[in-house]
Amino acid sequence: MTVSHMWPGANAAAEAIATSWEDVMATTRRDVLKLSLLGGAVAVTASTGGPAIAGVPGRRGADDDEETVISPSKLAPANMPVPFTTVFRRPPELLPYATGRDRDGTPFAKYALNQKLGRAQIARGLSTTLAGYNGIFPGPTIRVQQGTRSELKISNRLPATGLLYPNTFNTVTHLHGSASLPQYDGYANDRTAPGRVKNYHYPNWQAARTLWYHDHNHMLTAQGVYSGLASIYSITSARERAQLPQGEFDVPILVSDVMLNADGSLGYNDNGHAGLWGDIITVNGVPWPTMKVKPRIYRFRFLVGSITRSYRFALSNGDPFHVVGTDAGMTPKVQAVSSWRQGTAERYEVLIDFRKYKPGQSVELRNLSNKNNVNFANTGKVMKFQVVADSPAQPGSHSLSSIPATLDAGPHPTKALGGLDTMALTPDMAVAKRVLRVQRQSGEWTINGETWDTVEKSNFTRCFANPQRNQVEQWTIVNESGGWFHPVHIHLIDGKIIGRNTNGGKPFAWEGGPKDVFYAGENESVTVLMQFDTGKHLGGRYMVHCHNLVHEDHDMMVQFAVGDLRNNDPINADKPVLETRPEGYYASKYKLAYPAGT
Repeated sequence: MTVSHMWPGANAAAEAIATSWEDVMATTRRDVLKLSLLGGAVAVTASTGGPAIAGVPGRRGADDDEETVISPSKLAPANMPVPFTTVFRRPPELLPYATGRDRDGTPFAKYALNQKLGRAQIARGLSTTLAGYNGIFPGPTIRVQQGTRSELKISNRLPATGLLYPNTFNTVTHLHGSASLPQYDGYANDRTAPGRVKNYHYPNWQAARTLWYHDHNHMLTAQGVYSGLASIYSITSARERAQLPQGEFDVPILVSDVMLNADGSLGYNDNGHAGLWGDIITVNGVPWPTMKVKPRIYRFRFLVGSITRSYRFALSNGDPFHVVGTDAGMTPKVQAVSSWRQGTAERYEVLIDFRKYKPGQSVELRNLSNKNNVNFANTGKVMKFQVVADSPAQPGSHSLSSIPATLDAGPHPTKALGGLDTMALTPDMAVAKRVLRVQRQSGEWTINGETWDTVEKSNFTRCFANPQRNQVEQWTIVNESGGWFHPVHIHLIDGKIIGRNTNGGKPFAWEGGPKDVFYAGENESVTVLMQFDTGKHLGGRYMVHCHNLVHEDHDMMVQFAVGDLRNNDPINADKPVLETRPEGYYASKYKLAYPAGT
């Protein structure tokens, strides 16, 4: 490809920056670890509510020689957003620029996104620079049909250095919850540098579910996601559409928190690698919004996009939620709960029945919080629902006439290849039982005493486990950190929680469906059954890490391999290439759709 076919400046930009992990790692790991402390200078050190970290006074930092700092925004009172004065919005939906069928008849859809800077208004009267997919946060929602493979061309058009760190603004895109090939799974060292593009391939054979795509650049994942590189992706099916609300009654809720500097720019302080807790709660990028709802049954897809904070959601009047979906799809039994605990990257789908409300009535969605969060004056609030008069449903939308008692996801999509229904797994199917101990040692977050540094030094061959394709294993995650909670994400798999050492040894009521993130609370252990179902491909290497992204970066991540670890090299099998299209090339080939109810 000649330079004349490239967008202006692409060649020079690409040549000016390091693109291999060896170049990036030329900076010492210790220097990179210190980058996350740069934001500490822009954060104040007094909480607007509660102790430094609830229940853990005097907590120490990364090297156990510094006190944890509390970091609310530095905004003037006139600029601080006020709860429930902003309008709820849904992210736009990205439509494909090409569709068709492969030679074998498999349908496909092709999408394109640019990672670039954009501006948002979070503070009153000020703007905030973000890094987002297409320059917005959340990025565009992608919705695909089960069985339609997708290609997602992601161009890194970000500046040479990050918003919150001086290193190259490399990115890695992980479609969280997808059974992707390793080279398209967002492997932490498979970096795309500014001026380069990677075409990700996703099979989408799994059951209908809520996924999300986000940055996964090792040692800087927290800053990438916090800067805005996150959005929702869903797989839909005929069964799911027939049993659950759709269109305007199917609502994405990406909850995250942020702290801002006096000028409205992003503040950042990871409190000695403990975590970041902002004092502003946003829903789909809007601080404490109010959503107008009809007196109907709504389905809400809750995703926690905070890099550290966990939540316990509840309605202000005590009305129940009905849990109909977990990370990896619909729950066989619909469970009514008054609240539930949700950590970073977990997804819960719930129904809220507004039919008994009269126009003009409202109810707040609140955050009761959990142990070891940092809470501020308004972090107990999330959003408000305001009921309006009923009206005909928008085209393509439908609600329900009653709350269902059960749901049917249908036969397992890869049953012909040996795939098993996750919720039908039993302990006697397990061919191995393993333990992952998550703890802090010498200022670093570890799994079984190891970190991703161990993996890198082994030339990416060190594996925690090596199950074979379609085998079932039982893993127990043991949290030996009494002052911390850890949402542990296991890539590739759907898992069934079969036990906890809390809650009488049983899963919590809201955990009755398949999951890929497992909340290990303080001194908790959680036992999970999983099948290593790779669909039609032969497996390879996948990551396991804490989804408190500060913990992941410092350095709480290991890997396992399914089958031969040499299969599908996650770094070299399909490397990013120079971008050869101008930024507006796909603008004429795709468009954004704004969902009903926006």
